[in-house]
Amino acid sequence: MNVVILGAGTVGTSIAALLCENKHNVRLVDSSAEALERSGEGLDIQTILGSACDAITLFQADVLNADLCLAVTSHDEINLVGASLARAMGAKRSIARIFNTNYRDFSTFDYQRHFQIDNLLSLEHLTGLELAKAIRTTGLFTLETFARGGIEIQEVEVQANSKAVGQSLRDIKFPPNARIGLVASAGRSYIPHADDGFTAGDRVTLVGEREAVRSVIKMFQPKSPAGLDIIIAGGGEVGFHLAKALEGERYNVVMMESDAERCRYLARRLPEATVIHADATSRAEMEEARVGNADVYVATTGRDEDNIICGVEARELGTGRILCVVRRPDYVNVLEKLLIDVAVSPRQVMARQILGMVSGGPILASEKTSDGNVLIWEVEVREGAPVTKHPLRELSLSQTLIAAIVRDDFVRMPTAADILKPGDTAVVMVNQGIADEAIKLFETGGH
Repeated sequence: MNVVILGAGTVGTSIAALLCENKHNVRLVDSSAEALERSGEGLDIQTILGSACDAITLFQADVLNADLCLAVTSHDEINLVGASLARAMGAKRSIARIFNTNYRDFSTFDYQRHFQIDNLLSLEHLTGLELAKAIRTTGLFTLETFARGGIEIQEVEVQANSKAVGQSLRDIKFPPNARIGLVASAGRSYIPHADDGFTAGDRVTLVGEREAVRSVIKMFQPKSPAGLDIIIAGGGEVGFHLAKALEGERYNVVMMESDAERCRYLARRLPEATVIHADATSRAEMEEARVGNADVYVATTGRDEDNIICGVEARELGTGRILCVVRRPDYVNVLEKLLIDVAVSPRQVMARQILGMVSGGPILASEKTSDGNVLIWEVEVREGAPVTKHPLRELSLSQTLIAAIVRDDFVRMPTAADILKPGDTAVVMVNQGIADEAIKLFETGGH
């Protein structure tokens, strides 16, 4: 694929190297000749000197023939304008990296739609969600990146005293905006039929709008699981997004932040969390915050060294699980020796996102459920694809569920009578074993 990257900083350079390794054609744009020289060393890429907001520069970068344009400078406004220009000039897809969380708040103003950008990518948001998924390893799984945050997917375990035990799916009344996507029973995962029933211990994946999903959980878990005490060290954007992802669930979140003004901001934005003004790198203040009594400690400060040291201190104080954000790849090898349970690398999180974008097919994004047996796709519906020719009930969708569709920026749960239209985006759950067959439904010329 032809990819144009706007911004030759750390992120832009690492993306360029990743794409070169995967045999893509890369053009790198930056206003700094020094940055381009440094970034281009050892990489088979073309560099273009100029502003990411300048149409002439983008023309020189041949954005007209780009399959993908990634605007990843250190300035949100440059990224928004550059990605918008690239899309208007002919790039098939354009992505803008953003730092300011307000740009992703579609309830106030839809910047993505206004600028005609395909996606707004927040590395801090993705890293926060990755940490949240690691915390939920006991079975609960949430995916908030699909369908612009309009779809939630959660896994719950069927309790012995729940109303669902012994009943078939047909007998359980669901709200129209929630449904069961997957059942895992006796080591086997499957997408259920109407006659399938439930037994205690089954794991059920629920799909739908946030409030509807959480109301359905009670059908399977009448008694809420015991709450977990989570301490987040560092109130930056990664810590904020992690706390936001855990809101409304069975987590008691305490956030340690040393900047008083930032504490006030976090307290306003995170009403369900406890924000304390404390230095997360001070052992004395860690003890005062009762870090040793926490079930999970997550170090999300801006420095790898602080995160690692804080993680070691928390382990010595007695915290159950330790998670750290580690940006430098050369630190990964020492983490096991230091008894850090989980290390999340923003660079690796980003790499998975970028490789999904350059797959060349209709898949815009891809994830896996926690057991790895089922894929969750965000798929572009293209002209001539089989899903555009028949109602969903007439398609061969065994072991496949179209969980949601996005049309004209409106997210809804589809019915059996729906016919997908070119330009729609579909959120699809599919058994990994039939993924190759399922994707043909969305490919032009598929059968």
